[in-house]
Amino acid sequence: TCWGPFDQFDNLDKHTQWGIDFLERYAKFVKERLDIEQNYAKQLRKEACLRRASITTCSHACRFTSCLSFYSVLNELNDYAGQREVVAEEMAHKVYGELMRYSQDIKAERKHHLQEGRKAQQHLDQCWKQMDNSKRKFERECKEAEKSQITYDRLDNDINATKSEVEKAKAQFYLRTHMADESKNEYAAQLQNFNAEQWKHFNNAVPHIFKNLQDMDDRRTVKLGETYRSFAEAERRVIPIVSKCLEGMVSAAKAVDMRRDSAIVVESFKSGFEPPGDFPFEDFSQNLSRSGSDGTISNTPKGDRERDRDGAPGSRPDPKHPMSRTKNKLWLFGKKPKAPSLEDFSHLPPEQRRKRLQFGLTIPSIPVHVCSFRDALNKMKDVYEKNPQMGDPSSLQPKISETICNMEKLRSEIHKNETWLSEVEGKQSTRGDRRHSADNHHHTPQGRESPEGSYTDDTSQEHHTPQLRTSPPKPGQPNPELHEFDDEFDDDDPLPVLGHCKALYSFDGQNEGTLVMAEDEVLYIIEEDKGDGWTRARKQGGEEGYVPTSYVEITMERNSKGAVTYI
Repeated sequence: TCWGPFDQFDNLDKHTQWGIDFLERYAKFVKERLDIEQNYAKQLRKEACLRRASITTCSHACRFTSCLSFYSVLNELNDYAGQREVVAEEMAHKVYGELMRYSQDIKAERKHHLQEGRKAQQHLDQCWKQMDNSKRKFERECKEAEKSQITYDRLDNDINATKSEVEKAKAQFYLRTHMADESKNEYAAQLQNFNAEQWKHFNNAVPHIFKNLQDMDDRRTVKLGETYRSFAEAERRVIPIVSKCLEGMVSAAKAVDMRRDSAIVVESFKSGFEPPGDFPFEDFSQNLSRSGSDGTISNTPKGDRERDRDGAPGSRPDPKHPMSRTKNKLWLFGKKPKAPSLEDFSHLPPEQRRKRLQFGLTIPSIPVHVCSFRDALNKMKDVYEKNPQMGDPSSLQPKISETICNMEKLRSEIHKNETWLSEVEGKQSTRGDRRHSADNHHHTPQGRESPEGSYTDDTSQEHHTPQLRTSPPKPGQPNPELHEFDDEFDDDDPLPVLGHCKALYSFDGQNEGTLVMAEDEVLYIIEEDKGDGWTRARKQGGEEGYVPTSYVEITMERNSKGAVTYI
């Protein structure tokens, strides 16, 4: 059905304007929706990145299944955020962008149709004015002709009127009659033209304009329906991937293993110390004179008498014992002393020291890049010897010697590590024998082991700390080193690799001490973030410096420094 009636042009103008306004309001709604999706995805990615960084930077947490599962959940959440971004992009291009383009087109089309309608109405109004003017003219001429006729009849019947007056009135009557006839013909022509234009206006022009407006509004309605469908399809397309993300989260939840986490805690905090033994009975009454016979029954408990036979009266407990009553407490229950050297890990408990030394032996004896550098120098030297014009072979000898020295140094370190490991394993295997021997020789304490693991020959001081081989401060003197950090040491060797990281963004490194990195570049982590937002890293070429922690995605090695918490 065609729009009508024909006198509702203004109402149709308002209706089409309302349709365009509704389309623009819907486009604004879609814009707000995609902004919400983008902000939601951005916040999800930000939170997931921060939480993953907090897990990767904590080497202690990286080993537990609960933390690893949470890391997997964060990865799935990051993928889910990516799907929300896909939804926002689809809405931006296929819904919002299409609506805005169509809104501009339909506005221009509506303006064109309304201008055609106004032109047709103006043309009809102009025809009507011409017809009305000719009608009014014809009416005036008829009235003037009637007046001239009355004047002529009055003079013609008046006997006192002269002949000239009668002839003049007659001529005037004929003139007015002639003008009235011409006005009549003009009015008839204008009337006929107006009727024809009016028929065209209401039967051709206006229906055609209304039909165009109707088609335009129908297309607007169809476009709204299509955008509604696209709005829903944008969500439907990501449902399979979102379902996989949720399945991944469920799988990560199932991977949480309570027993495995408990075993990791037990393994991490196992120190290797044995439980403390019983304290011997110290009989201070042996030097007293007894009034009774030698066969007097002693009040000393049997168990204490047996322990008395193993040690002399007044002898001190085993200094190696963790609960020994020495003046200086052991670091296990007191203040931890400064480690004499970080390389041999002598400041660690026996079990932890053995683990660290074993980890050092798992590292290749000579790095691959050192061997490759040595082979490259030898090949270059051979080329120079065969072709002297390319270079002097003797210029490479210092580099070759330096490389050989580095390799020998590495071999020496491996040998020292093996020696320390064998020493630790030997001490652990003979720990019980040494304890039994010390308990049976309270009268001869030569070779007694001190709480710090060294020996002394001093037998006269009961309440003084035995002299250590590492020459610690004497009793009564303050030790400033106890207030220093345990990890402070001077070492010219390169820092060990704690893990690796991947650059999420490029960094120019303009400040002193920073490291330039490109996006997606892989670096080695040699020092963790201390809370100031910077992580120390090393490039594959050996260049070191600090990079922003938020710019990289860090993956710590399971056996890297700091992966085990010691007590």
